[in-house]
Amino acid sequence: MTIEIKAPDFPESISEGTIATWYKQPGDPLKRDELIVDIETDKVVLEVVAPSNGQLVKILKEEGDTVQGGELIAEFATGDAPVALTEPAEEKAEAGVAEEPAAAGQETAAAAGDGFTSPAARKLIEENQVDVSEVTPTGKGGRITKEDVVNYLKAQQQQSKAPEPSAAPGTQAASAPEAGMMGERPEKRVAMTRLRSTIAKRLVEAQQNAAMLTTYNEVNMQPIMALRSRYKAQFAEAHDGVKLGFMSFFVKAATEALKRFPAVNASIDGNDIVYHGYQDIGVAVSTDRGLVVPVLRNAENMGLAEIESTINGYGVKARDGKLSIEEMTGGTFTISNGGVFGSLMSTPILNPPQTAILGMHKIQERPMAVDGEVKILPMMYLALSYDHRMIDGREAVQFLVTIKELLEDPARILLQV
Repeated sequence: MTIEIKAPDFPESISEGTIATWYKQPGDPLKRDELIVDIETDKVVLEVVAPSNGQLVKILKEEGDTVQGGELIAEFATGDAPVALTEPAEEKAEAGVAEEPAAAGQETAAAAGDGFTSPAARKLIEENQVDVSEVTPTGKGGRITKEDVVNYLKAQQQQSKAPEPSAAPGTQAASAPEAGMMGERPEKRVAMTRLRSTIAKRLVEAQQNAAMLTTYNEVNMQPIMALRSRYKAQFAEAHDGVKLGFMSFFVKAATEALKRFPAVNASIDGNDIVYHGYQDIGVAVSTDRGLVVPVLRNAENMGLAEIESTINGYGVKARDGKLSIEEMTGGTFTISNGGVFGSLMSTPILNPPQTAILGMHKIQERPMAVDGEVKILPMMYLALSYDHRMIDGREAVQFLVTIKELLEDPARILLQV
């Protein structure tokens, strides 16, 4: 029996999606709940799986096509018996399914077998004459994804930029241009992913629609670093291997400060101000696809270990594109850590409809005057961007000073003083 495969119904905040990767081609056998295709939306990647054992009969939406929730994207045949494919041979060839002879001494995507590469990956492989045996697959079932090929090409590009060891003294080895780019002034045009496009749109809107200001301060990280050093082994042992990081201290300091300054934990809805009686803290996570902000629900009720464990889990999900809409929806305050990339100071941009965001930065030893003496201390610059329509400068400064004081005396976090 042939049945229809449709795009899942999208949440209310998402209007459409884009076909990202087909993991199966017409004629490929499938087991129940086996992944067929990824659909990328503004926020997450949604997986479509096989409804039962059977095989894919026809693909109606190719990679890169825009789809609506509930739209027909493929046809599927139940059962284990082979089914005659409904697409003509020329359509199959255009989709990259037909095998092609490999170049002499090199294995192309088609020669490797269509069951092991996605169409987007196959196209890149053929355009750049990539030896698929050198590409490390990360897709399900050992499939080579588009990202695998892109990462391989980037690695090859970096290697080509390095001087050859055998180059004669006084000469410089020529470096090859980026794969797929030729000429003296090469350029490459790549369409934005849906997530990157949404990020760009939201950041521009945040700057245009809010009266955004940023206030700065600095915090001595020595007390927290000493605390971590003293108890990290016992902490990990007591909490099933969970490591004690810096982020949990910042989350706890933020939740306490938000209780004291409710305006910083509020949001603007049209002409209304919505004060939240809970602290849902968004933690910005960088991925290959772009920045995502999963949310710690009721962070005020979470302990340090639960915060660290949840953040680690979000990091893994973000890397694999498995974060759900619910895990990234809402949030009353956001923390972004540019310090992990070496940023010494930056101006974080608001995450609407929130009215404030805290930016962490690199810890750097600096000479500081302490009680008339110069001491070398591990210091971090803090930045608080806020919407001046909602938060006065006095409140913003006092909020940031409160976070600084709590971090420099961690016992105050536990005692809530």
